Amino acid sequence: MSGRALMRAIRVAQYGGPEVLRVDFQVPVPVPTDTQVLVEVKAASVNPVDTYIRNGTYSIKPPLPYTPGADGAGIVSQIGASVTKFKEGDKVFLIRTVSGGYAEYTVAEEAMVGKLPDRLSFSHGAGLGVPCYTAYRALCIKAKDKLKPGNTVLVHGSSSAAVVLACVQIGVSKGLKVLVTAGTPELLDLMLKQGAAGAFSYKEQGYTDKILAATNGTGPDIIIEMTANVNLETDLKIINKGGIIVVVGNRGNTEVTPRFLMHKESIVTGMELWNSPPEEWVEMHQGISEGLNAGWLQPNVQKEYKLEEAGLAHKDFMNKSQTAGKKFAVDVLRNHHSSAE
Repeated sequence: MSGRALMRAIRVAQYGGPEVLRVDFQVPVPVPTDTQVLVEVKAASVNPVDTYIRNGTYSIKPPLPYTPGADGAGIVSQIGASVTKFKEGDKVFLIRTVSGGYAEYTVAEEAMVGKLPDRLSFSHGAGLGVPCYTAYRALCIKAKDKLKPGNTVLVHGSSSAAVVLACVQIGVSKGLKVLVTAGTPELLDLMLKQGAAGAFSYKEQGYTDKILAATNGTGPDIIIEMTANVNLETDLKIINKGGIIVVVGNRGNTEVTPRFLMHKESIVTGMELWNSPPEEWVEMHQGISEGLNAGWLQPNVQKEYKLEEAGLAHKDFMNKSQTAGKKFAVDVLRNHHSSAE
């Protein structure tokens, strides 16, 4: 047990820019219910959705004030009476917190917690939740009918490149031919090193011709779409007949030509991680655990910040998203007041 009544946490009292992320030293340590786990947070991930929620543009608006942060990693400090999978002292990662991850302590439902292998740091663990589970659900559950060795998946990437990286690692492990698009040479090189069969700059004129050439003219069997408002019409043109397009990211409205959909007899489906039913969470836990234990699944941490630098982390994240798409890893907030790993 933490033995503490108060903790440091980032609090948002009004929606707005990064400046609304402020440290509060008098936040009560949350108390877990029977089904929850209290975790001493060692690292928390900075995700795109954190910035959308903070500025008030996301579909879900938590009551003010709130502590941001869906996923993170740390050490179990206390368990609820009904918790059976974890004990105090376990090294864990969090997929979705209840009280917010930008804090010294947080609570999460037992189903939203996973065991973190000793070989991975807390910073790596913080990057597992949203990106890896999103990638797994999109590829292995939503597109499972096309998840066959030798089939081709195109990960049409943009700002959510941590998800792109997870898609590459998962796709390669399943025997798929993985193609990706990205906006910088650094990201293209990283994806090739991770096992992608082809990496193409979406800034280059005619890049879709290269994608078609890489599939012998048939087009990919699966497209994981990260920026649907920009790419969906292109996806409908290049998808293989009977293929599936899974939309996991979007930043605006778009128009498409339904005849492309008719001609290819393709499927377009949306996906949001938090819509997953209980049985899918079980499947995702098993798949992610397999990847962690086998060593083929690992986030790429870009930069670490102190908890007090949450505003700077958000500011840097937005600048990267708007300049050359350099967001190819997970930014992490570290609790430097906590004990070392």
